[in-house]
Amino acid sequence: MKIQTERLTIVPLTQEHLDTACLYMLNPDNAQMMVYLPAESREEVRKLIEKAVLERQKSEPEYLEYAVLLGNEHIGGLTMYFEGHPERGELGWIIRLDCQGMGYAAEAAQGLMDYFREAYGVQRFIAHCDSENAASRRVMEKLGMTLKEIHGGRLNRSSTEERQECLYEIQYEQNPKELINK
Repeated sequence: MKIQTERLTIVPLTQEHLDTACLYMLNPDNAQMMVYLPAESREEVRKLIEKAVLERQKSEPEYLEYAVLLGNEHIGGLTMYFEGHPERGELGWIIRLDCQGMGYAAEAAQGLMDYFREAYGVQRFIAHCDSENAASRRVMEKLGMTLKEIHGGRLNRSSTEERQECLYEIQYEQNPKELINK
């Protein structure tokens, strides 16, 4: 599977991306507001990728991990979580620090949303972020998502304090296949 957007290519994350995934997964400045990152070691990143490859092989995976490529350069990652709900997707993204602020996260996430709407009829997408993560909040708003709630209980891996979390959502009225058949 390969998704092409205007500037980016989105492909399944594999061990061939290990070294470049370490650039953002191990960087505490890059992942300071994330629940499961930053990773503590290259070996942890390798195991995360290995687990993602095995998950992708399941008939009904709970999540899928992707590499975001700019040309041939791996600049970030995307995750689509299903967690037993194939009709909805939960998006996650991370873009290398030196590539942030250029619209890549929104473009990649939109490409993934469009793919899952068209190929699988997913009509509801959600995303979470730390309430202080203004960049992720802007991405969610660019995607047409609306803020549904802010609540406590978020524990970011690099923080010992409980944080506030924002939940954003977009619900499409009809999937593209239904629109085409009209």
